[in-house]
Amino acid sequence: MADQEQDPAAAAAQTPTADDALGYEHARDALLEVVRQLENGGTSLEESLALWERGEQLAKVCQRWLDGARARLDAALAAEEGAPPQG
Repeated sequence: MADQEQDPAAAAAQTPTADDALGYEHARDALLEVVRQLENGGTSLEESLALWERGEQLAKVCQRWLDGARARLDAALAAEEGAPPQG
């Protein structure tokens, strides 16, 4: 039974969040707002830590979108290279 237990951090990383439904532009804009708030200062340590954690989540969402876009581009280029020449 212990073999089936999963690391809590790994389980949390696999659990879908509301952020996963964000589009790239929305996540990027939210990340920019978090950075702006951190740069402006004036927040407590606890608020700053919460903002930092939120920023990390948003950065991961953006990275997943960018990785997906890169994979699509790579697949399209590979398909194009394998296609017979046109003309």
